[in-house]
Amino acid sequence: MMKRSTFVAMILGTVGGILFALGMCMALIPEWNAFQPGVIMGVMGAAILLIMVIVWRKMENKAPVKLSGKTIGAVLIGIVGALLFGVGMCLTMVWSNMVTGIIVGIVGIVVLLCLIPFIKGLK
Repeated sequence: MMKRSTFVAMILGTVGGILFALGMCMALIPEWNAFQPGVIMGVMGAAILLIMVIVWRKMENKAPVKLSGKTIGAVLIGIVGALLFGVGMCLTMVWSNMVTGIIVGIVGIVVLLCLIPFIKGLK
């Protein structure tokens, strides 16, 4: 049986993720001509995702996330890795620059994989 906290996190995560993704598409696809509404929708999606984390942690009786240097570093590494991966995909699929796109995408994957030892540590 699914726990209530997991169900709430699943619903909020789905709604927030869809709003964020659709907002980014609206803002970044010029043919849609919907930059400002896209930014608003993307920010709403990001806010729902942040609320989801707070609500889920409260329902699971977990302590709030503490901001430390390591937490900020992990977030920055995740952002850089995701951006590199996305740029690699754009280079490959949008700008028809296959080799460069694959290389940049692989670098993004490697950066994202570096999060595991950064967060968990090595033994």
